[in-house]
Amino acid sequence: MKLLLLFGLVAVALADSFEGQKVFRLKPAIDEHVTLIKELAQKIEVDFWRPENPELVTIDIDVDIRVPAIYLDMVNTLLQQSEMEHEILIEDVQAAVEAQEDTGPSPRAHSYTKYNSWDKIQAWINSIASSNSNLISRQVIGNTYEGRPMNLLKLGKKSSSSKPAIFMDCGIHAREWISTAFCQWFVKEALSTYGQDQQMTSLLDQMDVYVLPVFNIDGYDYTHKSNRMWRKTRSRKTGSSCIGADPNRNFDAGWCTLGASSNPCSDTFCGYKPESEIEAKNVANFIRNNKASIKAYITIHSYSQLLLFPYSYTYKLAADHSELMRVAEGASAALRSLYGTRYTSGPGATTIYPAAGGSDDWAYDLGVKYSYTFELRDTGRYGFLLPESQIKPTCEETMLAVKYIASYVQKNLY
Repeated sequence: MKLLLLFGLVAVALADSFEGQKVFRLKPAIDEHVTLIKELAQKIEVDFWRPENPELVTIDIDVDIRVPAIYLDMVNTLLQQSEMEHEILIEDVQAAVEAQEDTGPSPRAHSYTKYNSWDKIQAWINSIASSNSNLISRQVIGNTYEGRPMNLLKLGKKSSSSKPAIFMDCGIHAREWISTAFCQWFVKEALSTYGQDQQMTSLLDQMDVYVLPVFNIDGYDYTHKSNRMWRKTRSRKTGSSCIGADPNRNFDAGWCTLGASSNPCSDTFCGYKPESEIEAKNVANFIRNNKASIKAYITIHSYSQLLLFPYSYTYKLAADHSELMRVAEGASAALRSLYGTRYTSGPGATTIYPAAGGSDDWAYDLGVKYSYTFELRDTGRYGFLLPESQIKPTCEETMLAVKYIASYVQKNLY
């Protein structure tokens, strides 16, 4: 292969427009394929969708990458020369970005079946927090790097004594829009079905559910205004031209070892130290301060249709592995019962890939036994660009799984 000649092309920065870009699924079958993919990552600006870190590429694991238009001829040539099996998942990324939002005028108000901007979500938080003071309250657990308030919603029937709780966050990775849509959907469903749905009523009577609708607010806002594919926070460090860190590599759980990068320009940059990202520190502080009452931690991501639990930073099985697996499989079965959507359950490291510094591993090691990560729809056809038409069914089926976990935790409190 004339790799050196092909890699000799002048590199250019990825533009915020995705015109002509494609998403490939590569299927490395031999060591030479793995080497080729890792060389691609080093020589040109390729966006790894799955796995997020090219160092995790191994034989017989599908690799989804977004390739800028300028490199398409080169990548196609390399794939042909290497005889690596591959397919094109998204023919034109810009067209997929534009098609993600339903046609027609965008509603001025917040909608549960739209991907809402941060401004709309913030207005919704303020509105819904004042809608039913007996069931919902709001508190600010800190500000983001750019100064936005991190509003945490507390759902549950008011009680004179402390209640056990579940903590759930969405949008830790900025470009995973279906994640943030789910947290909003969950709040709507919890409030609207209380008093009608026996399971939800019992849950909110006996427990509190903390919901952080958007974890990485700065990054999420940036995906709406500048770069749809942004993943990290928006923090800046003197001396580095690269912005942000991966907040889900920034927790103190095997920090910056497997599946994380110490390169500030990487999408999986672990940060300069554990909890260097103020957003991660704010969440960690809240959970630490309330760990006596928090019995479960649920974090919502996309994509891959997985229900994961610790560990991701090590291949070692968690002490509660059998129980965590049993609950995950029950929740996945509940989810599948609605539309037939199939999820795979298991520990993060062996089910998807190793990733150190994750919030679920950190919460589990802190003592929050029922710690789960959802990777929502789909399995790659749309990836991070899941159309708005799939918000409702995705949220409906995910509600069943979350309620299953919550019900199990509720029954096993004492």
